[in-house]
Formats: sequence, C-alpha cells, structure tokens
Amino acid sequence: MLLGFARSLRAAGVAVSAERVHAFLRAVAVLRPGVRADVYWAGRLTLCGDRDDLERYERVFAAYFGTDRDPARAARAAVPLPRLRPVVRDAPGGPPAEPAEGEREGPPVASLASSVEILRHRDVAVLDPAERAQVRRLLAAFALRGQTRRTARRRPARRGEVDPHRTVRDMLRLGGEPALLRRHARTERPRRVVLLVDVSGSMGPYADALLRFAHAAVRGRRTEVFTIGTRLTRVTRELSHRDPDLAMAAVAEAVPDWRGGTRLGELLREFLDRWGQRGMARGAVVVLLSDGWERGDPRLLAAQMRRLHRLAHRVIWANPRKARPGYAPLAAGMAAALPSVDAFVEGHSLAALERLAAVVRGAEPPAAADVREGS
Repeated sequence: MLLGFARSLRAAGVAVSAERVHAFLRAVAVLRPGVRADVYWAGRLTLCGDRDDLERYERVFAAYFGTDRDPARAARAAVPLPRLRPVVRDAPGGPPAEPAEGEREGPPVASLASSVEILRHRDVAVLDPAERAQVRRLLAAFALRGQTRRTARRRPARRGEVDPHRTVRDMLRLGGEPALLRRHARTERPRRVVLLVDVSGSMGPYADALLRFAHAAVRGRRTEVFTIGTRLTRVTRELSHRDPDLAMAAVAEAVPDWRGGTRLGELLREFLDRWGQRGMARGAVVVLLSDGWERGDPRLLAAQMRRLHRLAHRVIWANPRKARPGYAPLAAGMAAALPSVDAFVEGHSLAALERLAAVVRGAEPPAAADVREGS
C-alpha cells in the first residue's frame, strides 16, 4: 500500500531510493500507520532528499491520501496520546477480548492507500467520475525527464581529468610554486522529450489522461507536445498553464481534430519535415502515445519511423491497448512501426504511465518482450 505512494513520488521526480523506502516503512511501523500526520512526517523526513522535493511531496501526498486536511497543519496541532486503560487478561483458553466501544479495527490511512493502489492499476477508460478526479490529481504530480547526456561543458570536480587552466592559475597565484592538481568533469543534462499524443476517435477514452500526463511533463522545460489525428498541432504553449483544467481548456480550443481519424504516417512526416529534422528530434527521446490504428498507407508510416529512429536517441511507443488480454500488434500501423521502436510499453493506467516515465529517463530498462527485437 505505502509502496504505491513511494512509486508515485518517484514518478513525480523525487529520487526515492530503495534505502529511503525501507527507512520510510520502518518509521511508519514505529509510529502510528493509521494517523495521517505520522505517515506525512515519516515520509517527508525519509523520502525527501532536498528542498526541491518538498513541493512535489506535498502534491503527491495530497493526491494520494486526499485533500480534506492540510497534513502539515494537522501534524503541528497537538495530537493527544492514547490513554492507558486497565486490561483484564483473559483466562487461558477463554474467548478473546472484544475491542472497546468506538475503537477502530483498521488504520484509515492504510485503507485509503490500499484503495489508491488498486486505482493505480485500473484502466482509465473504465473509471467513474470520482475515480477519474483522483487519477487527475495524481497525474498533476507527475514529472518527466529525459535520459541524461554528457555535455561539452565542464565543471570543477574532485575526480576526473586534470584542468590545466585552473591548475596553472593556482601556480601563478603562488608565484610558480607547485599547486594541487585541479580537476573537472563534463556536466550532465536531461535530453529533450517529445510527446506525440493521438487524439483520434479510437483513443477517446485515454486522450484526457494522456494529455494531463503531457501537461505534467511540460513542467520539465525540455518537453515538446504535439497532438496527432487528422492534423498535427503543437500544444506546448497551451499546456504551459500551471492549472491543469485551464491547460486542458486551451488545448481543446487549439486542437481542431478531436475524435477524428488517424493519419500517422503523413503527420509523422510533417513533424519531421517541419520540426524534427531541424533539431527538435535530434538526440531526443520521442514518445508516441497511440493505439497504432492507421487509415493511410502503413508503408509510409514504416518509412517515417525509420527516419525518426535515425534522428532520435530513443523511440518509445506507449499503447493503451497493449494491456488487454490476448493483445497482439496486428494493426497495420502498429506492425509497420514496431521494427523502429526501442521500447513498446503500456499506457492504460496510472501505474503504466509511471513505468513509461521511468523508461523515458532510463531508470527502468524495458523487458525483453517490450523491445523491438522481441515484438
């Protein structure tokens, strides 16, 4: 149950290691798992590594455990300790003592965490309005960063190559006397992420969740988002609103082809000609979120996918239909695209989108059945 909360934090960009999760579980066990404030502070003190993590932690905690009360305010309030009461030991072999009147049998926070954990694995296409609202709150806490790459810039470091310029400057400052060797190392920065979100009719049940996932990804500042259907529309600016609902309203006005057909090959060619070839796709992690239905010529899609694969660092395809029992990539578009896909993953649930985020940042390599050699 609480492991799902830790996974949600990891998807939101918090560096939650296995050691931190173990410390969190131990802290909750020592405290009171059924008390919201105890769970809040146990997680905040063990799972957050720096100041930037605190804001993400607040968002995920509120989405995971509800927003009826401010956990920090509740924790600061005086929480009465449980009163000691005399207990009459039962005779050996006698019936067990019944719980006192008003005593709760199970921790409410753990029960809520269990319900959210079940919700994480449910298909978003079958959720009711209340469950969709909960998923939207969890999606708002997501973060998406591309796999890191080494840049040409260098920074001072304890280990690495010798920095001759800084070393010589130190020697001149000391009048030519020998000085400590200064070293430097290349800096790392996340790769650009490009999301191509299918908003055609066949993707209608998933379009809202995928666009909200894209909205959270745009906060990474190195993310570009396009919608594909019968037209190609760049919606990065519309998704830059902090409020998810305002962002979705702006996208609804900007996209003219909601629930229309699908022309994946033609639109992918348009993307590459207009943006990708000029640099947007070069060295980037390109993610296509689509079920692969293609009304056009699948040979065109196959050719453009090969072209995209030559430009991008990695090409990832997330298909919500992949999670269905007995699914096989038999659609003409999907079959044509798979030879040029590096990772073929699911995209039907919150847990699937969390795994997609991990694959994008290179933290979770795809299984053998998910890469193009095994598809």
